[in-house]
Amino acid sequence: MSATGEVTAGRPGRGRRVILWRHGQTAWNVERRFQGSTDVELTETGVAQARRAAGLLVHLRPDAIVASDLVRAANTAAELSVLTGLEVTLEEGLRETYAGLWQGLTHDEIIARHGDEYAAWKRGEPVRRGGGELETEVADRAAPVVLRHAEKLPEDGTLVVVSHGGTIRTTIGRLLGLEPHSWESLGGLTNCCWSVLGEGARGWRLLEHNAGTLPEPVLGDDV
Repeated sequence: MSATGEVTAGRPGRGRRVILWRHGQTAWNVERRFQGSTDVELTETGVAQARRAAGLLVHLRPDAIVASDLVRAANTAAELSVLTGLEVTLEEGLRETYAGLWQGLTHDEIIARHGDEYAAWKRGEPVRRGGGELETEVADRAAPVVLRHAEKLPEDGTLVVVSHGGTIRTTIGRLLGLEPHSWESLGGLTNCCWSVLGEGARGWRLLEHNAGTLPEPVLGDDV
């Protein structure tokens, strides 16, 4: 607490935090090719992005790091592991959405071959893209992984979760209690950017979204 009784950012009393960090750039990202559960390596740019972001996130003093076991996420997490000395726990449940026939196709190819399916998904309808997973099924497997690791944190601890854009969006939606049809209203994450969830009296709150700099205290958000 400060002398005025206010909670100071970064000090005890803030509650647990979860940093949901998207992996660095891959060649398929550049080509706008749907990756899904395909295991695609980081580009040199992606490695540099991960290294830069890790240099910022280390200042949040994470207590634990978990990551999707797909190589693009695992290698992104490894950059933060080097700086913190924390071991990365790999979790299959944090993989990107499996999208069947969509995987490997470019955005334009998906529109051309599966236009009606794509449009229905964008409207918020439950769609098995390419015959793959529903977004709710992704949340069913990913959100419990995040909660399980968050529950192990010390009071005011910080968990870093390294995953994928779609999985992060559905996990945030589930943890915030949003209806699945509205999850698409959460904007996408840039490669190696992150979102921050904070533990509050009413549950989890979205404190930062698609951030590439360290979180700042929010002053007077209700006035």
